[in-house]
Amino acid sequence: MAESSGFQIAAPLSSGLGYGLLVGIGSAFAIGMSTLSWFLSRYMNEIQDSEMFMTAKHSVQTGLIASAVVSSWTIATTLLGSTTYGYSYGISGPYWYAAGASVQILLFSVAAIELKKGAPNAQTFLQVVKVRYGTAAHLVFCAYSQVYQLITTVNLLVGGSAAYSAMTGVNRDASCFLFPIGVVIYTLAGGIKATFITDWVHTVIIYLIMLYSLFRIYVTADVVGSPDRMWELLKEAGRLHPIEGNAHGEYLTMGSDGGGYIGLVFIGAGFAAAVDSQLFQKAIAADPRSTSKGYIIGGLSWFTIPFVLASTYGLTAAATEHLPSFPTYPNRMNAYEISSGMAMPYAALAVNGKGGVIAILLMVFMAVTSAMSSETVATTALLTYNVYQAYINPKASGKQLLFFSHCVTVGFAIVAAAVAIAFNHGGFSVSFLITAIGIFVDSAIIPMACTIMWRKQSRLAVIVSPLASSAAAILAWFLTAHTHFGEISITTLNQNLPLVAGNMMALTGPIVLTPLLTYIKPDNFDWQVFKDQIKRGDDEHVTVDGHVVTTHDAEAQAVLDERKRHEDENERILLGARNRSIGVSIVLTLVLTLLWPIPMYATNYIFSKPFFRAWVAVLFIVAFLAAGAITLLPIWDARKVMALIVKRWFKKDEVYAAEAISEVVTSRDAKGASENTTPAQNSMEKIDEK
Repeated sequence: MAESSGFQIAAPLSSGLGYGLLVGIGSAFAIGMSTLSWFLSRYMNEIQDSEMFMTAKHSVQTGLIASAVVSSWTIATTLLGSTTYGYSYGISGPYWYAAGASVQILLFSVAAIELKKGAPNAQTFLQVVKVRYGTAAHLVFCAYSQVYQLITTVNLLVGGSAAYSAMTGVNRDASCFLFPIGVVIYTLAGGIKATFITDWVHTVIIYLIMLYSLFRIYVTADVVGSPDRMWELLKEAGRLHPIEGNAHGEYLTMGSDGGGYIGLVFIGAGFAAAVDSQLFQKAIAADPRSTSKGYIIGGLSWFTIPFVLASTYGLTAAATEHLPSFPTYPNRMNAYEISSGMAMPYAALAVNGKGGVIAILLMVFMAVTSAMSSETVATTALLTYNVYQAYINPKASGKQLLFFSHCVTVGFAIVAAAVAIAFNHGGFSVSFLITAIGIFVDSAIIPMACTIMWRKQSRLAVIVSPLASSAAAILAWFLTAHTHFGEISITTLNQNLPLVAGNMMALTGPIVLTPLLTYIKPDNFDWQVFKDQIKRGDDEHVTVDGHVVTTHDAEAQAVLDERKRHEDENERILLGARNRSIGVSIVLTLVLTLLWPIPMYATNYIFSKPFFRAWVAVLFIVAFLAAGAITLLPIWDARKVMALIVKRWFKKDEVYAAEAISEVVTSRDAKGASENTTPAQNSMEKIDEK
């Protein structure tokens, strides 16, 4: 069975355990997050109207924004694909994967702030496109976003099902439908807020397993157990099967042609995620003070996941493949196993046995479901506000929008699972999907950025530039594959050179076309239009004097008027944050892509044993810093709210609870924009006074 499936070994774990993990963990998260949503509704009056479901009322703090960014960027390919590149290219693979795909998060922080500043009441980025450019441009960008969101979700399911099938023997088709069940349940129960909280839990689990793996492989494992031993094993691996294109065929060098290509591919493919409206959805949900810090902390923290995990499991796979403990010994991994991302689970099996495989499967489950929850909410928002409300029912009430969004949540999961099954049977791997997606959607990035950052961009440019550049990118991809490899197939299209050609054409084409087409007839857009035409949902709930009222009631008007008066203050805060983000993101991008790697790449430096020890020490340092930031910062942000919930739970005083909750909401709207305190801090101070 192993040979016919493409794998050289039989599944080390039982299918019963595989199904148990899929169903059991999914059920646990569905029940846990639904219960938490009930607590927030019961003790914090977080009613799931359309605004809460889609935007969390623009109130999410720094810690949850950062963990959500990490979670949504950590897909199955982050774990399996980055490890494959560590196995294939040595030291350079993990670094270039991490650097190439993290700079976009840092740079995106600027666009996120511009959206918050220009359209503070937006539910989706695509609403902004429709208001500025009209129907044609809006439909173009809807198509780009939806293509990315569907392919990314399919990629999650393809990668997750491959890992579970290889390690437990579960049916790949069945797992494609089992992964989304828990996601759908807790998304329906808690909307985007539940997604943020679940993202944090998932990310913490991934970091804990990452830290365990780092200590296990570099400190305690019998097979490796120390940096020195890893260095020796990698030197031996370089002699047994040198890497073509690496300096002297070594694994211990940044001088790698293949690694350099990976950096370029993921700079292009990573920018494709900027087309994904779920990144903008997180910016929309963020508190104005939290946007910049959340994205920068999230970007730096995410860098550590592929960098550390691939430098752990990817190098372990390369170092132990010639040892009897490796699962395929005496054979090397075949092409199917490599493309399926088996370097990570095979390395875990070699070092930690079946327990290590279970840890990998747990991480894969967290990566698949957390990223899928983000994509589900983003797709729900896209179809609800930009299709249903925009073209089917323009006068839809908030309740109608909420009902439609629930239907989309379920429907999207079914469609994505069905498409993933088709891709599984079509032979598409996780690496192919994630590296090729930029070719199709990268050309929308420049026009999207200019939509909120350049008032002169014209309607002609925003429609023609992305479409023409996508066509050119696909052509470059196909022609490069045919010219260099003699044929066009999944195998040749998945080679580094065609991928670089396609991704770079898609990314750079609009840099030329957008200004060229704009200056034929430049626009002069008034940014105030966004604020005038994009409003919050009409079913938004506001708490006043201890009870919940709708925004139509007269007694809620004072709160809403106060919120409007503080929009100017928020804009000043966001302007300062934008300037900081520009400086920080540019500096970090230069450090990660040029100042750190290029000297070692250009000199073909081969790591000495002391230098490799220092490299491993860096792995430990950045892993602990990222894990600490993502784990503790959300707890610190929510400390007052958690104390309030506990107090209300045990006090059982509904009148006092309602009064305290009222102060949370009114304090947030009336004081949150002008004082350096959170809504929960304001409310707790008043409670303490009483």
